[in-house]
Amino acid sequence: MFFTLLFVGLCNAQTQEKLAQAKIKTLNTLISKVEKQAKDALKEKMTVRTAEVFLEFANWDEKNVATNTELFKLVSNYKDKAFETATELPNFERTDVIKMLDEAIEYLTLLKDGKVNRKEIPNVDWKKVNVEKAQITFNNRPVFLADYTWKPETKKLEEFYGSLDGFFISPAQIINASGKVNENILSNLDSKPSITPGFVFINNKGVPKWATTKYGDGFTKFQGPPFFDYDIDNPGAKEMMSFLIKETVPIMAGNKYTNLGYMLCNEPRWINYKNGNKKVWYNSAVSNFTIEKFKVWLKEKHSSIANLNKIWNTNYTSFNEVTIENPIDISRQGTPQWYDWSTFNDARVLEWFTWMKKEIRKYDPSAKAQLKIMPSFFTDNDPCTGIDLEALTELSEINGNDIAAHYNYTRNGKMGWEDDYIFGWRELFLGYDFFKSVQPNQINFNSESHLLSTSHTRDLYMNPKYARAVYWAATTLGMNASQTWYWPRKADGSLKENFSDNAYGGSNNQQPRVTNELHSTIMDLNSYSEEITAMQNQRKPIRIYYSKTSAHNKGEYMDHLFKLYESLNFEGIPLGFATKNIIAKQDPSNWDVVLVQKTEQVTQDELEQLQSYLDKGGIVIVDKVSLKFNEYGIALPDLTQSKGTLIIIDSLEEMKLKALQIVEQKNNAPEVAIIEENGTDIKGCTWKCIKNENGNNVLSIINLGKTNATLNIQFRNSNNETTCFDLLNGISISSQRTLKPYEVLFVEVKTKNK
Repeated sequence: MFFTLLFVGLCNAQTQEKLAQAKIKTLNTLISKVEKQAKDALKEKMTVRTAEVFLEFANWDEKNVATNTELFKLVSNYKDKAFETATELPNFERTDVIKMLDEAIEYLTLLKDGKVNRKEIPNVDWKKVNVEKAQITFNNRPVFLADYTWKPETKKLEEFYGSLDGFFISPAQIINASGKVNENILSNLDSKPSITPGFVFINNKGVPKWATTKYGDGFTKFQGPPFFDYDIDNPGAKEMMSFLIKETVPIMAGNKYTNLGYMLCNEPRWINYKNGNKKVWYNSAVSNFTIEKFKVWLKEKHSSIANLNKIWNTNYTSFNEVTIENPIDISRQGTPQWYDWSTFNDARVLEWFTWMKKEIRKYDPSAKAQLKIMPSFFTDNDPCTGIDLEALTELSEINGNDIAAHYNYTRNGKMGWEDDYIFGWRELFLGYDFFKSVQPNQINFNSESHLLSTSHTRDLYMNPKYARAVYWAATTLGMNASQTWYWPRKADGSLKENFSDNAYGGSNNQQPRVTNELHSTIMDLNSYSEEITAMQNQRKPIRIYYSKTSAHNKGEYMDHLFKLYESLNFEGIPLGFATKNIIAKQDPSNWDVVLVQKTEQVTQDELEQLQSYLDKGGIVIVDKVSLKFNEYGIALPDLTQSKGTLIIIDSLEEMKLKALQIVEQKNNAPEVAIIEENGTDIKGCTWKCIKNENGNNVLSIINLGKTNATLNIQFRNSNNETTCFDLLNGISISSQRTLKPYEVLFVEVKTKNK
């Protein structure tokens, strides 16, 4: 039976291979014909390359079923059918290649016959790309870049899938207590060419043995996050890292491979709480160095031990006596001790990275700092992580992140979005809108993009339209460059040596159409990069107020804020956030109204900043439970209307309606309106609208819903008939359109008489 199946499989493989090669030949012939018509066929050339690459991958997978079986066993939704999935994988890949080629042949035939049209796609030469403060440009136009983690540096793979450069430095490279760095590393840096943009990956693992001898065994005992092996509060930490920075940064300064910044840490987190009801991942106790630093912080915060005792309900005689549960229990959330410890934990992490940036700038004054921050700590309101997203973003010159979206959920249970939406978009949308609110004029670099897959999001049979939807959404929200997780295959399709990774089975290196669609989407975004950049930089008239105080003290705080964000996300109005710092540092004319919802606790400073905004004529809408207490539960005075407008509301729906009315009254709503019918009681299409250089409205729509959405696109204040021009296909279409789930529509909208 086995040999019969093997024989049938080999015959089928040969048939598929021949069919795919024949279709590649057909597509290449079409490409030649189209180019003779002076039409662009860059996208189809990429499709040919994708087909060639994945046919090689399929051949390797066919010979390595046993290896792939073991890797599929590591993935929860494939572990019980690992052998069957691994056996079927080469057939799936070849079939997917054939589908991809058929789609390309069909479209290019339409292009050849003039039934569709396409704007020329910029063939981005990474050697000629410029990384500017707020955008990346090529030939004086904005562009969006995409690459993969671990992708081999070969011409075959770099031509269409990215050519990101960089360098890796680590404490492991410091060979002795005098700070000498490995000569091979320095030699590699000296000889390294500066050709394409990239970033410096500062690894904080691999503490050398000499360091534990010199700084004590506790130096690595209180390490904190999984990618950080030493105690940041131990004085030896600064000495060790200064050795590394001093020897390497002067050589790297000014090179293109630093243009996307020095990544100060990979996925930083200092989780310091415990939960008796469930496991807390990566939580850690702290050292005496940290505790002593906390006592100093408490003295600066509370001035006297009497003040501390009153707030904490304790009876210490001095700050030296202060103790705190370590890690602190989640049951203490909302208490003064919890608030002070969580706030201090953020402060010590900020202090560490502030020092790192300053140390790097000793040797590279123009250095740009970034961190690969997981925005889920912010969007999911994870407690006591040490990550103050706002403060660390303010510290950075590039908004570094590894933002994620969720195609599915491979564990038991639900994530909360499945009943209403086709994918989980909360982290993606909230994360990028927060980055763009805090630092609106900086690049967003997703240096480990988990938009396709995460630890618990994976589907070998992913709908390729998802790749388009999620990368289109991310880019219109503000993403300028991405390095997708991931590409663990070598150029011949084989896996890296000693490879064993639960992230591989069912991921993009086994998905030809998904990979092709990702880069097809980037090409389309680059064709209309001015319009997409305008969407990224839209004024955000509605600002949702975010308080770190309530976030620390209230476990479900971001759930409430997300409900407000969600209610507004389908109205075509760009959304943003307001914080104490944003209101204080940015021009308030950048928004129309600030919404304060379920934010019971704020500091006196936060309240005063909101009051100052009202004093200057601002508009604040607040519910009846917000702004009542300070960080320690002590009552606060009420806001007063002053020269502004203070609106008190009873419900989230009332807050939404009032906010939309204010934007409309100020003539800041888009000229275009969309009426959506989708068979449910909630909207599913999120959209953005900007004016292009001709003064016409350009509309981007993505169906996040689970059902088909019938849209009627019209102008708010005009009875004239609306006309739509499909920009990606170069044809006129009806202003009444049905979008399937995941579908993207990108159109220019006019009135018929214009």
